Amino acid sequence: MSANATTNAKGQNGKKLGTVRIAPGVLATIVEATTLGVEGVIRMGDANSSASLSRIFNRDNNDGVKIEVKEDKVYADLYIIVDKSANLAQVGKQVQGDVSTAIRHLVGMPVEQINVYIQNVE
Repeated sequence: MSANATTNAKGQNGKKLGTVRIAPGVLATIVEATTLGVEGVIRMGDANSSASLSRIFNRDNNDGVKIEVKEDKVYADLYIIVDKSANLAQVGKQVQGDVSTAIRHLVGMPVEQINVYIQNVE
């Protein structure tokens, strides 16, 4: 994950109220929860191929999610495990749509790219 997501709010008189910064971990949590809510997704996969102590001891590490914010646009890579009876293409498209909608509605940021990697079926 990289840079914080930033939005600027304006009051009723049009003056800038200040800056709202959203940590990348918050974006990752929103993305993960939304992804797991899609029918056919069993669990998140593993975006990192090698184990490390930080991953072993970190409870909220969002392993199956990589988030980047560039020029105030969100880029996401999602790694998922899908039910073997599900239509894989359909699940992937549903994840892309639902995640894009969640980020736009909950965070108010534009989504530039959502890549879904189906790592396995179970």
